Amino acid sequence: MSASNDVSTSAMASGRWRISEVVFWVLVLACPLLFPSRYLIMTDILRLALFALSLDLILGYAGIVSLGHAAFFGVGAYSAGLLALHGIINEPVIALVVAGFAAMVLGFFTSFLVIRGVDLTRLMVTLGIALLMEALGERFSNITGGTDGLQGIEMQPLLGMFAFDMFGKTGFWYCLIVLFLLFLLARRIVHSPFGLSLRAIRNNPLRAAAIGIPVNRRLIAVYTLSAFYAGIAGALFTQTTALASLDVFSFEKSADLMLVLVIGGTGYLYGGLIGAVVFKMLQEVFQTITPQYWLFWIGLVLVVIVLVGRARMHRWALWLPNLVIRRLAGRKAVVVVPESDAS
Repeated sequence: MSASNDVSTSAMASGRWRISEVVFWVLVLACPLLFPSRYLIMTDILRLALFALSLDLILGYAGIVSLGHAAFFGVGAYSAGLLALHGIINEPVIALVVAGFAAMVLGFFTSFLVIRGVDLTRLMVTLGIALLMEALGERFSNITGGTDGLQGIEMQPLLGMFAFDMFGKTGFWYCLIVLFLLFLLARRIVHSPFGLSLRAIRNNPLRAAAIGIPVNRRLIAVYTLSAFYAGIAGALFTQTTALASLDVFSFEKSADLMLVLVIGGTGYLYGGLIGAVVFKMLQEVFQTITPQYWLFWIGLVLVVIVLVGRARMHRWALWLPNLVIRRLAGRKAVVVVPESDAS
């Protein structure tokens, strides 16, 4: 009984909000004021951040490597597109949840295949699932639109009041609210006893099973949850762009997701968010400089990160702010003592 109480206490202590987290979200809220003409690229970053968060749940906390996470993204994207195209569900928020559940169902049934193997097997199985979904999309082109994608998607106003505009303002706030709510849920989960058990499974699944943790059930649960998050990200893509094509199942989308987590790091939730910002900024800068060879420069940045080390680069980035803080904290207060009268 005391051991379980210690676990709960440790989880609650690690789940307390830090000042750096509050500063991060304040900066996110300040972005529309700082960049009022960049709503579209900021919305793209938010969608990618949620997509990366979905992969971080299984890679950073459960140790499940996936190269086919685009399968769930694509299912969510096409579910939202078909619901809007045929007028089945006109409310975007309800359609968003339904699309997420559609991806979650796929994640649940495929999780039994994923948990049976180790890293290399999981890579091949997840990649095969994404390729299979892409092939099914091409096969049933009368439903998916084939290579042309879904045509004529018209999104209804959000909550019946906020129409999706061409500048992306409504889409930005919509994606930001969804991302923040799902981030709060993910944060609560990873700092719970369930999240601690996932870390134990990632570090040593045999030892975790020996102490009574139901390894397979935990992996199935987190993989299903991750698919739900990816499906929500895909649905946001369709709802904010009014577009859904077979590219949502492509290997490149899953590969970009891995690059985002390589840049931002795994196992602390903010890695996907920070990696999405850095990846999109680098992509935009390099595409402006060299539109044909921007992937080369992205690859060069990844090589530098691997050679130098993310922890060392993090220390370098914080060197100047820490120096300023130490100087301010170490500055002694100057007390002005009035001079006494000469008389």
